[in-house]
Amino acid sequence: MKTRVAIMYGGKTVEHEVSVISGIQAVMAMDTDKYEVIPVYLNKDNEMYIGEGIGNIASYKDIPALLAKSQRVIMINEGGQTMLLPYPVRKWGGPKPVPVDIAFPVVHGTNVEDGALQGYLKTVGVPFVGPDVTASAVSMDKFVTKAVLKMHGIPVLDAEVYTLSDYEDMDTLVPAIEDRFGYPVIVKPVNLGSSVGIGIAGTGAELVNALDDAFRYATRVLVEHAIANLREINCAVLGDENEAIASECEEPFHTSGILSYEDKYVNSGGGKGGKNGGSKGGQGSKGAGMANLARKIPADLSPEEREKVRDLAVRSFQALGCNGVSRIDFMIDEDTGELLFNEINPIPGSLSFYLWEPVGMPYTELLDRMIQLAVKRQRQEESVTFTFDTNILKNANLGGSKGRK
Repeated sequence: MKTRVAIMYGGKTVEHEVSVISGIQAVMAMDTDKYEVIPVYLNKDNEMYIGEGIGNIASYKDIPALLAKSQRVIMINEGGQTMLLPYPVRKWGGPKPVPVDIAFPVVHGTNVEDGALQGYLKTVGVPFVGPDVTASAVSMDKFVTKAVLKMHGIPVLDAEVYTLSDYEDMDTLVPAIEDRFGYPVIVKPVNLGSSVGIGIAGTGAELVNALDDAFRYATRVLVEHAIANLREINCAVLGDENEAIASECEEPFHTSGILSYEDKYVNSGGGKGGKNGGSKGGQGSKGAGMANLARKIPADLSPEEREKVRDLAVRSFQALGCNGVSRIDFMIDEDTGELLFNEINPIPGSLSFYLWEPVGMPYTELLDRMIQLAVKRQRQEESVTFTFDTNILKNANLGGSKGRK
């Protein structure tokens, strides 16, 4: 009997569209001899839908029309079996519940990648692929990530976080940042990916504009020194906190001082002699999303530099307690040669399949390994005791007064 896998994507996030692309890439690459795939689309209100057109990328050209012919569902657990229950529930007739053995979130950004969706799945009681609640939340907070990795001896840039109360007093905030970091600085939402809301500032006016943009997308914003002579190197990791392996390294190319949303998802790939991980074996949209970014694979690194990056990627992944596949982005200061952790993508765009194919792991195998890691974690958690027998409630007495507090 095939394992029933609900691949979930979309959601209430500014990275909604990117997630749809990543999710459908995964749907198309799954081993259908081994798995029964159930595409589950989360709309921008986090409502779940299934149906014939949900797994077809062309259907998303007109989302209202797609939802009109699809079935909204809710996830429930009945007697240990997770099901997608048609909603609203009908007393007689209508579609039947769809059983699910494991959930596979392919989601990016706040409300879905940051532990919120993972907590929901854990509460429902369905095993799920990828980082758990804690690892998701920590990895999606760039400042907390830095703090954890610094404790593990992994080199990071010093940074500061500013809140909405700081933002309300720009006359104080701008000089404070100038005194703390000087110029140039990089400004970014503390909990977003896909380069949304990120900007570099070299003057006070540019800093004000960068803060305005970042605070559009988050209530907490991170500021750090911007490396002037920067080279970016990325590496993915597959595994869990006990055992993990690194992928090939890549060097992404970009059109401005930072790798922008447009560089990642809008502009066509290929340039500067890069390899863009395009479609193999007729995977359709598989060449889109992060796989379409202009990049060089493998990155132009010496064998020693490559292994240093890959080792640091695995150490970072395991220090954060991640699971499944994550992509770690590094910075090299060309002036000093220093290698620095930049950020982790706990559920990366396109699941970074293009970094695994060069080391001999096809996308279908990558997905299978991620699912097996989730099954392994579920078995481990089932061996842990989550209840404690006690008679404390039998003798509990709150004093008998309704009005007493």
